[in-house]
Amino acid sequence: MKRIFTNCQLILSKEVLPHGAIVIDDQGKIVFSGWESKMPEIEGEKMDLEGRLVSPGFIDIHVHGGNGITFGEGDLAEGLVDYSKWVPSSGVTGFLTSITGSSPEELVEKIQVLVVEFEKGLPGARGLGIHLEGPFMNIEKKGAQNPDWIRNPSLEETEMYLSAGKGWIKQVTIAPELPGAEKVAARFSEAGVTVAIGHSTADYETAVKAMDSYWTLVTHTYNAQTGFHHREPGIVGAVLTSENVTAELIADLVHVHPGAMKALVRCVGSDRVVLVTDAMEAAGLPDGVYHLLGAKVIVKGGKATQEDGTIASSTALVNQCVRNMNQAVGVKLEDAVKMASINPTRVIGVSELLGSLEIGKQADLTVVDEDLNVYMTMVNGEIVYSRL
Repeated sequence: MKRIFTNCQLILSKEVLPHGAIVIDDQGKIVFSGWESKMPEIEGEKMDLEGRLVSPGFIDIHVHGGNGITFGEGDLAEGLVDYSKWVPSSGVTGFLTSITGSSPEELVEKIQVLVVEFEKGLPGARGLGIHLEGPFMNIEKKGAQNPDWIRNPSLEETEMYLSAGKGWIKQVTIAPELPGAEKVAARFSEAGVTVAIGHSTADYETAVKAMDSYWTLVTHTYNAQTGFHHREPGIVGAVLTSENVTAELIADLVHVHPGAMKALVRCVGSDRVVLVTDAMEAAGLPDGVYHLLGAKVIVKGGKATQEDGTIASSTALVNQCVRNMNQAVGVKLEDAVKMASINPTRVIGVSELLGSLEIGKQADLTVVDEDLNVYMTMVNGEIVYSRL
């Protein structure tokens, strides 16, 4: 039976459409999206959304876990399933698992477990694949990464990961200044994996060269990379002057100042910014002591740091990041939503199926109010979270 949502506002790519309606068929696809007055006579289960906003589901392409779960620790399969059930409460309908490992063998084992679960399908938000944030990064910009888990790029390791991934590795972070980085980036790119520059000491010239070759994404822009100076523009300068690269942004108001967020959007445009959480197990939980990659993490006031004060991932939720972009940075709501929906789907190559409320796309959507509080989330036309 079709589902019909009426009396709502539709967050489209270029506007927020008032007095809208959206219809979903029994295959989980959108068959109507537009003015309620123009909706044809359709039989189905109707729901009045009382003026709330309908948004494309949020896609988080850089996240390590949340609600007490860390990808790669404990029972990985069980944790993945539990995370999939929990994360729609923040409007997320799809995500990548950001992982690394202490050795090539351990990382391969993690990849294999994830692949099995992805192929079976998850009960809530979609598991869209894997992001390898490591091991091919510069130890000088390790951030909260375990230094014992960092290695120079290796084609042999790369082939191990690609073989184990069976097409599910969608993104990899590589520091381009490292020996062998270009050949490894080329191999990942050849396999359809998006290559991101991050955890890197590259200077401006090296970063520009990388962005003109295989690196098309920037991992958590501004963080764990060379910053901007008027005589040494660094990676940040290369991002701000780039014509093509897409920039991840942790919009939790901890990792990046709102002024720097605004500068990024003004320089690269709303189509090339992707909101990510980079969240760890403490996301959605109270302040306290947690762990990430074998290290103790202290969460106070929602800010996660290691004992030496180094920021350690985040406790952010995607809907909070969208709210911050809209309310703290001043980005239009439709643009802020775009940064968490269609933009990430383009990065990982699923924009034909997901990321907007267009007719023919899968009905992965979330219902929110003006402050981005989540009331309902659907994946493939099925309600996976609701408090309506």
